[in-house]
This record gives sequence, C-alpha cells and structure tokens, in this order.
Amino acid sequence: MCSEDRISILPDHILCHILSFLPIKEAVRTSIISTKWRYLFASISTIEFDRCLLSGLTDRNVDSFKNFVDRLLKFPDQVSLDCFRLSDGISWNDEDHDFDVSGWICAALCRGVREIDLHLDNLGDVLTLPAVLFTCHSLVTLKLNAEGSKIEVPSDVCLGNLKTLQLRNSVVDGDSINRLISNCHVLEDLAFFECFLAYARELNIQTPSLKILVLEFDVVEYRGFNYVLVINAPNLVYFQYTDAVAEGYALSNMKSLEKADISIYRFDSSDCETSATHLIQGICTVRSLSLTIDEVRNLACGVSTLCA
Repeated sequence: MCSEDRISILPDHILCHILSFLPIKEAVRTSIISTKWRYLFASISTIEFDRCLLSGLTDRNVDSFKNFVDRLLKFPDQVSLDCFRLSDGISWNDEDHDFDVSGWICAALCRGVREIDLHLDNLGDVLTLPAVLFTCHSLVTLKLNAEGSKIEVPSDVCLGNLKTLQLRNSVVDGDSINRLISNCHVLEDLAFFECFLAYARELNIQTPSLKILVLEFDVVEYRGFNYVLVINAPNLVYFQYTDAVAEGYALSNMKSLEKADISIYRFDSSDCETSATHLIQGICTVRSLSLTIDEVRNLACGVSTLCA
C-alpha cells in the first residue's frame, strides 16, 4: 500500500524553512529524495558550519568542503539569509586548509544576512574582520567570539538596524568599542562576556533604545586598566555588571531599570566602598538589586584568588 508524499507537495519556501532546522549535512542529503529536492538545500535561510563537519575528512575532502561552502553561499538565485553561523572553533588562520572565512562572511553579507554568529579559533593577536561587516544595513544580530584576540573596529561604522551586539572572550580598546556602540542607533541588547577592555579612559554607552546591558569583564587575568563608566539609557530594563572597581561612574536616566546584578572586585589598594556607592546611586530606582563585593588578593606566586 503506497502512502502519499504530502511533504514534497508543499511550496518550496516552506520546505526550505523546514530544512533550515536541520544540520547542514542532513539538509544536503535530502537532495537525493527526488529532482524537486535536488537543489532545495541551497535556498535554506540558516547556514551553520562547525568543526564536526570536518571530523574524519581527508585533505582532499576538506578541499571539497571549502568548494561546497563557496558554492552554497554564492549559489545562483540565492535567497536572503536569516543566519550565518561559524561555531565550535572553525580556524581563521588555518595554514593547512586556508579557509576563506573573510570571503564567506562577505558572501553572507551580500545575501542580506540578518544574523552573524562567529566563534573562531587560531586568530593570532588581532582579528581583522571585513570592513563591510560594520556597515551592513541588513544586520540585526552580531555575535563574535574572538578567543582572546583583539577585535579591530574600522573607522567607518554604521549599523543602522543592529539590535543585538554580543562580544565574548574578546579584547577591545576603548576608542573602537565606543565608536562601535555609538553607531548602533537602535541597539536593544548589548553584552560583553569575559572580555577585556584595554586602553580605555571611558566606556561611553548612551543609547536610548537599549533594554539589556551586560558588562562582564575578565577581572583576574586582566587588570590595571581603569576607566570611567558612562551610561545613559532611559529604556534599560536589565543591567549586569562584573568588573574591578572603575575609576568613576556616571550613570543617569535609568528610570526604567527593573533588575541589576552587580559584582565588584576590589584589589588591595582600591576604595571599593566609595565606588560601589557611586554606582548604586546611579541605579537607585532599580526594583531588584543583587550586589556582591569581593576582594582579589595577589599571592606571592603571582596567582590571584577571590575572597568574599
């Protein structure tokens, strides 16, 4: 008794949407179902590559993988992309395989991608991303994990539709990050996870549209750089702050703040209580506050420990 193939009679755009939820390898395998399915995978709106795709491949097969990615991103009659993701440590500077990661990013941008999520390995000291990434009007979400490398931000930045910006395990200098933030005019979610803010006299966040702000800096490994934290965010709802004591705080117009999680780390000579007072005064209208003050002690061997 033959059963009817009800899936294949669905419109192509619905089938492509379904394929977008599959790992790329599984999506490609559907091309053997019938002639209708042969090229559907090339029109999926979410493209994700990770290191698992390379496991067990010979050098020849890896070259075939590179060619496949090039063709997939530059396929004729291509549709716009919802998401382009490189995860689980695809290498940026891979001397063995020479992945054209920069070219892949540019191809995704040419397809009007809305979200880019990059977790890259083997970056060296500095990660220089394509300049066009910072002037892309289609981009709504940008997530970067630079694995301890410094992210270079070009002088020309205009991300007019970016609503979510998340940096993880990255080094950013003050001028670059202030330039980036100030040119994201509709930003709603800004987060730094385990990042290091280098050579910054001031971290300036004045974004009326901002609703979520997470500043989680690497306290123990990187220290000795002091800055003034300036925040003016009238629509901010949630604020998380983890860092050593800043040189000063200028927090204003945070009347919509509902919840704040504050963790301050004091080194031996810092006046933590005074700084904490200034910080709390800036968010005095918050409805729910969690405040933690810890001391970082330097041991003779050079290892730092946290003491509540």
